Amino acid sequence: MADSTVTIVGNLTRDPELRFTAGGKGVASFGVAVNRRYQVNGEWQEKVSFFNVTAWDSLGENAAASLTKGTRIMVTGRLEQREYETTAGEKRNVVEIVADELGPSLRWARAEVERTQRTGPDGTPSGGARPAAAASGGRPAADPMYGDEEPF
Repeated sequence: MADSTVTIVGNLTRDPELRFTAGGKGVASFGVAVNRRYQVNGEWQEKVSFFNVTAWDSLGENAAASLTKGTRIMVTGRLEQREYETTAGEKRNVVEIVADELGPSLRWARAEVERTQRTGPDGTPSGGARPAAAASGGRPAADPMYGDEEPF
């Protein structure tokens, strides 16, 4: 099976719009403009491509809380084609990027990373309630997913 993974770097064309499904799952959608400059016969040319991006669950919620129009970001995800019907009854196809990872570009900006608390389906911290410190030496308990590894 062919892999449809893509990575783009561009600027947000609009603030992420956050919606929730009937089941409570968050989904953010936004646009990204990718500029390309090249030379033809010594003259600079510029071409802009526009992509629609969808981010689900906590990725979408974090994107809506962190990103604004004009922000330069990197998007890694997969191409997905879907069909919809217009109000006039015409069938249309659209190809969009479903994001797996999002991040600010740090080429011309700085970002401050704030780690969010992971929670389980019942709203408690992932892996059940964890004590603030382990019995040995007052060190924090190991993260259930990453162990003692530093987060970044």
